[in-house]
Amino acid sequence: MNGDPIFDPISIHDVRFRNRILRSSIGGRSCNYDGTVTDVWKNFEKRFADGGVGGIVSTTFHVNEKRRSPFQYPSIASRRCLPFLRKYLPQIQGAGEGCRYIMQIGDPGYATYVQLLPDRSAEASASDGFDLMLGYANRRRMMSDADIERSIDEYAVAAARVREAGADGVEITASKGYLVHQFLNPGINRRSDAWGGDEDRRFHFLERIMQAVRERIGPDFLLGIRLSGADFNSHPLVLALLRWPPVFMSRESWVGNDAEQMRRYALRLEALGADYLHVVAGYGFPNPRDLPGRFPFEEIRIFFDSIRHLSGKAAFRSTLLHTLPMPVWRAILNLGWHRGDEVNLDLARRMRLAVRIPVIANGGFQAYRGVRDAVATGGCDMVSMARALLANPDLVKAFFREGDDPAKAARCTQCNRCIGRTTTSPLGCYERKRFDSEAAMLEQIMAFNRADEPDVPDAAEITNRL
Repeated sequence: MNGDPIFDPISIHDVRFRNRILRSSIGGRSCNYDGTVTDVWKNFEKRFADGGVGGIVSTTFHVNEKRRSPFQYPSIASRRCLPFLRKYLPQIQGAGEGCRYIMQIGDPGYATYVQLLPDRSAEASASDGFDLMLGYANRRRMMSDADIERSIDEYAVAAARVREAGADGVEITASKGYLVHQFLNPGINRRSDAWGGDEDRRFHFLERIMQAVRERIGPDFLLGIRLSGADFNSHPLVLALLRWPPVFMSRESWVGNDAEQMRRYALRLEALGADYLHVVAGYGFPNPRDLPGRFPFEEIRIFFDSIRHLSGKAAFRSTLLHTLPMPVWRAILNLGWHRGDEVNLDLARRMRLAVRIPVIANGGFQAYRGVRDAVATGGCDMVSMARALLANPDLVKAFFREGDDPAKAARCTQCNRCIGRTTTSPLGCYERKRFDSEAAMLEQIMAFNRADEPDVPDAAEITNRL
């Protein structure tokens, strides 16, 4: 559609995207157990490139060798990952009319959910504390100076591997309640040394990572940050009350970083050489600002049951979720969760007014007019989405062809079952009412998780060889 701002190309640090829509971070069990990518992973990513997105932001590639969580998600913590990435990335980038690929890197810290055997590495965090819902470790443990320096180096080495693998850019995860976010968040970071105590020292960990990464990748490689526009520590309150220090301890614990604080951090990231900001919101994953809609209780309970053997906390949590009837738990855990479109656009707009670098907005985008207006009115430079594209991989083509949304029955319902299933099941849409039959739903799920067809000679060729 000529004149549609969604389809205006944009260049960020000399990387040209052919439209303003990105497939955002979403992943599943499509890799080997050591984190090396497979043809199944490639085919999953390629589906979105074929569907017309301007670029893909990967799920988080883990930078720490031990904290690879969940299982069969990709890792960049070892050089053994590189040959597989070099093999498959060009096939994704060359799909459709060309698709840029940005690799997101991060470390879950104490939000590590799965390991083969319990390991103290899963306790790593900015400060000591407790969180019933995030991770499996019984507690979170304050990292030492040596731990922090080692982590900074892991990010830098990982980013260098991203460039060596042939990706178009690297994005650092400073959201989702992952390790960097734990240092930024004043409700989690209770330190009083060089790594916490005020906004400057809470920022020090990310600042050092940025400096180390930029030094390793050079000034000419695309570098972005996935950043929470505001933490909303107390939202949803049901989950926040299961965290220690308690959320009601102080305003900082209740709020975390507010929008004004994150605006100041955004300015500092720009000064450090960030090429763009990818704006989400909330603390922890899942949370209703990152994933508006429904809390996927049944799917989360299945996952918690599968890891109950890893710790006393994990066993207690699993047992707790079986103590009340499912409808009761579903009602309790859905308090504070609501459907919503473009839920973080105001936060993205606030940052875009503050910085000169491009801003990408994420959170509840799937309507054509919402995406168009967000870009056209200057709320953001690009829009990213994941669940909407999982439901409709050809959504961008529909926007271009029709200038409108797909049929209402085909839209993502924000049930979030896909998110709850990513660690236990093949990745796909599990919203039964979107399909004519259960068989049709399963067929689409398996279409997302297919390996390449083997190059097997036919009978005549075998006979000729003999």
